[in-house]
This record gives sequence, structure tokens and C-alpha cells, in this order.
Amino acid sequence: MSESMADRLARLEERIAAACGRAGRPRDAVTLVAVSKTHPPETIVEAAALGLRVFGENKVQEARAKIPQCPSQLTWHLVGHLQSNKARLAAQLFDTIHSVDSEKLVRLLDAAAEEAGRTLNILLEVNVSGEASKFGLRPDAVRPVLDAANACPRLVVRGLMTMAPFAPDPEKARPYFALLRDLRDRLAVESGTPLEELSMGMSGDFEPAIEEGATMIRIGTMLFGERRRPSDDESA
Repeated sequence: MSESMADRLARLEERIAAACGRAGRPRDAVTLVAVSKTHPPETIVEAAALGLRVFGENKVQEARAKIPQCPSQLTWHLVGHLQSNKARLAAQLFDTIHSVDSEKLVRLLDAAAEEAGRTLNILLEVNVSGEASKFGLRPDAVRPVLDAANACPRLVVRGLMTMAPFAPDPEKARPYFALLRDLRDRLAVESGTPLEELSMGMSGDFEPAIEEGATMIRIGTMLFGERRRPSDDESA
């Protein structure tokens, strides 16, 4: 008998709560972003009925088609790489964009948010591992982009995001999460920007991420099961 989404969510919540407990943090310190990429609106409706409210999508075009078919009270985050030519549409669709990684993108999003008459929450994506296959700013390149974003009236920099290198042992991700937290702490002091959010940790490594200070974890497979993989391209 296959496991239901309700069962998977209950098991996930137990592990989130336990990780928070080990870190001496309350459960409500961590936002579960349900990454619904490739899953149909019906699956999102089912997840919403279980109480989930924050959903993450990787592709702007996919989100554009799905969001109108989903409950209106949901909050949408873009967690995949954002191409500059999709910035205008992304600013219309999403409450928060986790993957801002250039001054050019900052300027485009600010202009798009101004056009849409709204304020947009952003996170700066940092490639703390230095892997060539990953998007994100080098740690020493974050400050200029942070300053540029802080100068934009329609953007609010909420924090930082990273992806740790894949490894079967989740403990191998811990040093990268600690590096992002330390970078956040330093930038917050230097810039005077609170940077309260740390988006880090996915299905395979969210527990060390929580223990190292994650405030948002991006969970797809553990919640929704294995997804269809039409392509490995995660560009938005």
C-alpha cells in the first residue's frame, strides 16, 4: 500500500520538529516551502487541504500555467534559477524569489515590481561550495549585489539561499550551511540589513540545515514523492 501525502507530511513534520528541538529552536522558526515543480494543480490542491500554504516552483512558465488553477490563499516562491528575460513575469507571479544572483537581475526585478505596483521579497543565492555546475554568487561577490538591491525601492532583501553539493550522507552538507549562516551574520552587521531568512536544505539534507539555522527548507520529493523528470534543466 502506497504512502499517502498526509502520511509523508506527518513524517516530515516529525523530523522537522525533532531537528528544531535539537537546535533549541521553536518549530515555527522554520517555513516549509513545498516544492511542487512538475506536479499538477490537483496535487497542490491536495497539499493545501493538508494545511500547506507556501509553495515553490522552479520554472516561471510552469508556475504561470498552474497558479491560476490553485487556491488563491497560497503564497508562491520561485526557487529555481531565474533567467533575466523572465524577470518581469516572475515579479508578477511570486511573493519571494530565492535565486537572485546578479546586479542586472536586481535592477530588472525592481523595474518589474514597480510596473506591477508591488513590493517583491528576494533572497540572494550564494554558491558557497564553488561548484561550477551551480548558480549563485561567490561569497565575496554578495555585498555589492546586496547594496544594489537595498537601493531599490521595490525590493526587500530578506536573506540568503544556497544549495549544498549532493551527497548520500546529509552531514556532508552541514559545513556549507554553516558557511552561509556565518556569511549572513557578517553581512547583516556590515550592511545593517537584517537578512533574517536562510533558505537552505532540501529533502536529503534539511535536518542539518535546520540545526545550522535554516529558516526556510525547500522540500519536494519527500513530500510529493518522486517527480516526473521531463528535463534536468532547472532554469526558470
